[in-house]
Amino acid sequence: MTRLDQGPAPASTGADATRSGAAAPGVLAPEIAQCLASGRDLWIFGYGSLMWNPGFPHVEAQPALLHGFHRAFCVYSSRYRGTPERPGLVLGLDRGGACKGVAFRVPSAELATALHYLWEREMTNRTYHLQALSVRIPAGVVAARAFVVDRRHKNYTGRLSLDETARLIIQGIGARGPCRQYLENTVAELCRLGQLDGPIHRLEMKVRELAAKELPCAM
Repeated sequence: MTRLDQGPAPASTGADATRSGAAAPGVLAPEIAQCLASGRDLWIFGYGSLMWNPGFPHVEAQPALLHGFHRAFCVYSSRYRGTPERPGLVLGLDRGGACKGVAFRVPSAELATALHYLWEREMTNRTYHLQALSVRIPAGVVAARAFVVDRRHKNYTGRLSLDETARLIIQGIGARGPCRQYLENTVAELCRLGQLDGPIHRLEMKVRELAAKELPCAM
């Protein structure tokens, strides 16, 4: 049975989509058209909020390993997890290393629905590329798609120190809630899946450490 988990992504207007560079209503993005052209099921690799809140129809979810990219808080967020005045951070796939996540198999009959949903959710500012890549699931290696950060985009942070990353996460609060909650949800889901991500776990510890120091003294 196809499973559909409704995500909280707000809908954009056609004007918003056009200004942001996302596909306008009635215009099929080339990346989506390419996926639909095969007429086959498609695997989507999730490494952040898609792991616990996919929001799109799928018939299978498997632990997956991706080589050549790592998960990082490398994208400034001024809408969902921050504001223009106090930006937060969200995750992206950046070059190098490896990343454990979840691969979702979307049936061909539901593919258009799933891809349009993901495009609306992830590509508002065209911060990512929907990239073809291979991931390893328990049954073997499968072809998949994942949202890889565009290093040329203005929202790409480049290399931040651990303290800089933690402070941005602490300050960020946006339309989908606190950035810190986003980090904690990611860590919790990785733990639930039995997957370790040293840098992400160290980041959570640093956020807790800095947040504790910033708490007001009791009167």
